[in-house]
Amino acid sequence: QVQLVESGGGLVQAGGSLRLSCAASGSIFSFRFSINAMAWYRQAPGKQRELVAAIARGGTTNYADSVKGRFTISRDNGKNTVYLQMNSLKPEDTAVYYCNSPSTPLAWGQGTQVTVSS
Repeated sequence: QVQLVESGGGLVQAGGSLRLSCAASGSIFSFRFSINAMAWYRQAPGKQRELVAAIARGGTTNYADSVKGRFTISRDNGKNTVYLQMNSLKPEDTAVYYCNSPSTPLAWGQGTQVTVSS
């Protein structure tokens, strides 16, 4: 079984930055990280989980309109890790952030809380 462990969240003032990490561990032979697309999602209180950014196996990236130009997704296949660099944070970015694979969905991790104060 593959586990996803997100980290790097915290409390930051508007305009600040955070870098999130998500490491896949466990029976990675059943999930070949390097050939799967990975993505970051977020869920704010009272709202549905939404896709924030995705990165394909070849490195092509896509972003939600709300984060374009502010967030950057990247991956390190050697470390089975995906990152989300978040700059110019806004209070509306406050949410629990999760990673997963849109091509081979895995069990959700615990997420990492991001809180942006105004």
